[in-house]
Amino acid sequence: MEQGKSKLEKPQIYVKALPLRDREEVDDIKKDLSSNFIVILRITPLAQKNIEELRKAVEELYNYATSIGGDIARLGDERVVVTPPGVKIWRGLL
Repeated sequence: MEQGKSKLEKPQIYVKALPLRDREEVDDIKKDLSSNFIVILRITPLAQKNIEELRKAVEELYNYATSIGGDIARLGDERVVVTPPGVKIWRGLL
């Protein structure tokens, strides 16, 4: 009985896709990560606006994700995925 119950109590992990338009949105993304969201960011809106702000935003997200036990990686040229604690990104070759 306890074994079946523990499977039901696993925290739900959700996936959310967002455009990153401003560096000020990083704090909201951190809150999403703390609430068990995997966040897929389309970074082109901020890249087209200010590449230095994009670099700082990604660096801040990298530092936050690694500090909480999450992960971060690029998905091609236009997207970045950031994961909550306990979710790692597979980087092997197919």
